[in-house]
Amino acid sequence: MKIQKKQKTYKALKSIDKAYKKVYNEKVNKKIKGVGMDITRRINALKEELKDKNPFGEKVSIVLATKMRTAEEINEAIRAGIDAVAENKVQEFREKTHLLLPCEQHFIGHLQTNKVKYLVDKISLFHSCDRDKLAYAIAEISRKKGIVSDVLMQVNIGSEENKGGYEFDEAKDAFLRLLDIPGLRVRGVMAMLPDSQNKKYLSELADKMRSLFEWCKSQAENVDYLSMGMSGDYALCVEHGSNMIRVGSTVFGARDYSK
Repeated sequence: MKIQKKQKTYKALKSIDKAYKKVYNEKVNKKIKGVGMDITRRINALKEELKDKNPFGEKVSIVLATKMRTAEEINEAIRAGIDAVAENKVQEFREKTHLLLPCEQHFIGHLQTNKVKYLVDKISLFHSCDRDKLAYAIAEISRKKGIVSDVLMQVNIGSEENKGGYEFDEAKDAFLRLLDIPGLRVRGVMAMLPDSQNKKYLSELADKMRSLFEWCKSQAENVDYLSMGMSGDYALCVEHGSNMIRVGSTVFGARDYSK
């Protein structure tokens, strides 16, 4: 009798557990679906906003900054047609890259030379080639692997101490040096505007970057990208000639740093 009673109790508990898991999974799937719909809606809205905004008639590529985002969230953005996804930490890239759907993967963060080996032949475009030492490191490993790596030369357009990149006044000489490095292909320039409410000042800096980009195009083939503009300033940057923006919260919403 005791054995039969225990069996009935076990079956009842198992049934309750199964029902609980079903309800829980339904709630989780509903939440994931809702997040996915938000991501898709925001990407579609952003594409519509950017349409015909570049004054030079260029398509504006959207690079999605995926710091602290899950593979599921990133994959929803890929399904929605984002142009590329990008990490700014090597460790996060290594943890998530194998979980993602097929999509161009860029790197947008400050990069130490000893970590280049983890990215070469896996990254389509390095946005933050900010010094000669890094350029040579990327090129050396690229040659060993028998490939050519695409990079953007980072320019410190606001001469800010807390940001990397070549100073604007030395950018042309730096660009010509990078062109001569075997294993490297310079596809354009990248900049981050200062955090300022002075729209006139920011517009002037953006125009200087566009002028530099045009000069670079006159010096070499395959110079296609002016990567400038993030979630807070992409509209201004595109209006002044950027054809590649790097956004995160515009698509995902604000990050939750408490997790």
